[in-house]
Amino acid sequence: MKRLGLLRHAKSEEDQPTGYDFDRDLNAKGRRAAETMGRYIGTKVAPFDLILASPARRVQSTLDIALDAMGKSAPAHRIEDRRLYLATSDSIEEVINELGVDADAILLVAHNPGLEDFVLDHVPNDGSCPLRDIVAQKYPTGAFSLLEFDSDGWANLDGAKARLVDLVRPRDLDPTLGPEMAR
Repeated sequence: MKRLGLLRHAKSEEDQPTGYDFDRDLNAKGRRAAETMGRYIGTKVAPFDLILASPARRVQSTLDIALDAMGKSAPAHRIEDRRLYLATSDSIEEVINELGVDADAILLVAHNPGLEDFVLDHVPNDGSCPLRDIVAQKYPTGAFSLLEFDSDGWANLDGAKARLVDLVRPRDLDPTLGPEMAR
């Protein structure tokens, strides 16, 4: 069995002085959410062997803060892949398929809509998974999901079905990290 954790970057700045989306960093709420999610992943989810991440600044900041909060359970090996920047589900699958590593558990940190689509593409839409229905509504910033694949390797995910065994959003752990409510 292979496990794949998917972490969407936390809430980012609206604008970046350079004008490039790639350079946007986290805002204050995003930094708090990244730490909260890192603590959750570090204490509630078995350790990961490898990290795959988009090189975008908001992803790297989310990952750095989350890893610090994970403490001893943080994986040591980290790969940045430019193809994960705003990647589609198919691009995510391609990056994973090409890994050529013997990792049982991978944490992938990237962007939407690719992460949401990846979950929806691999978890059957047969009514048996209420967590899938939540993902279909929205995979918000800072969300973490855990997929399990009955597979011996990563090279053949094309069309592979997975079980969605965990889904946590920052607001599930701290209500102040949820969406702003209009008054």
